[in-house]
Amino acid sequence: MTNYLTPDNKLRKLIVVGDRVLIKPTQPNERTESGLYLPPGVGEREKVQQGYVIKTGPGYAIPVAAEETESWKPEEEKVKYIPLQAKEGDLAIFLVSGSTEVAYQGDKYFIVPQSAILMLEREEDL
Repeated sequence: MTNYLTPDNKLRKLIVVGDRVLIKPTQPNERTESGLYLPPGVGEREKVQQGYVIKTGPGYAIPVAAEETESWKPEEEKVKYIPLQAKEGDLAIFLVSGSTEVAYQGDKYFIVPQSAILMLEREEDL
């Protein structure tokens, strides 16, 4: 797996919002170590793409019930999140129709909601 996140990476300034994932697409014929790849014809025919998860949002927002404030309690965040399944470094296969293609500093990325991700491949054991 190619490590796209390095300490001097230009993407460290980006913040992904909500249930979205930032994905760097791979070349259509690029195969992972385990042998997973999309043949060139599948991408065009099925509108499916693959790429590595670069950054993830915090997840699905769920509101926290408003309680009466007590002056001695520290102020808490009013929103909690259900985390996403996708993690940085995962290989994702996703629907292009559900994603948004963006260019950032000369590179092509996709912003993909987790609901458009069909499958993840993770190097570490689950």
